Amino acid sequence: MDKNFHTAFLCLGTNLGDRESYLSNAIHRIGSDPKIQILKKGTPLNTAALEVVDQPDFLNQLIQVSTSFSPRELLDFVLGIENEMGRIRTKDKGPRVIDIDILSFGDMKIHEKGLHLPHHSLFTRPFILELLNELGEGSLIQAFGEPSEG
Repeated sequence: MDKNFHTAFLCLGTNLGDRESYLSNAIHRIGSDPKIQILKKGTPLNTAALEVVDQPDFLNQLIQVSTSFSPRELLDFVLGIENEMGRIRTKDKGPRVIDIDILSFGDMKIHEKGLHLPHHSLFTRPFILELLNELGEGSLIQAFGEPSEG
């Protein structure tokens, strides 16, 4: 693979409206950018809301991508897709049309405003391991060791 490309894992989630349609729409938008190639797509998994529980269940899906974006560019790109698809941040951890988290970007560890890699949900959301195992990537979590506080 070209050294200018990095492998990243993205977790998509939605708990409003036509969840399957929102996931496929977001994945289509991600894959239509020439700087991103989708390598693997997991099976969508229905999950109960974890932190704010008085809301509908989520449909979550993992994708593995290869990208020439930097981590910050990828973050800006997926936030743009969330905005285009109508995500409105009214309540932290609340209901959403689409949520796209960058779980990991190569083996980078980054902690800066708005960008934390690996993403905390890699360690705090049990369904993430289930979805990674389905893709044959369960060892990703161990690659980062124990999460650091911060």
